[in-house]
Amino acid sequence: MSGYKNLSPAEFKQGFEADANAVVLDVRTPAEVAAGTIDGAKVLDFFDPNFAKNIMELDKTKSYYIYCRSGNRSGQACAFMASNGFQGDLVNLVGGMMAWS
Repeated sequence: MSGYKNLSPAEFKQGFEADANAVVLDVRTPAEVAAGTIDGAKVLDFFDPNFAKNIMELDKTKSYYIYCRSGNRSGQACAFMASNGFQGDLVNLVGGMMAWS
């Protein structure tokens, strides 16, 4: 098992809206973020040299709904978090922001 779930945009939205413990995490670059985000998302650039350190500073008990442009980087972020002791739900947005809109 991967330790995280892949959800469609509708399931992803329904999930974080229903989960009081959820954090929506955007792992895109600043240029990508400038094109628009999901309201309330916390931004941590996947390509930032401090990305792993920044992820490890997050609350490991919360659920994370993670997205990027296409779903690739967010899937890698989910896998990294799953292998580093995050206990809440880890959810990847399949198709990323390209599917969201």
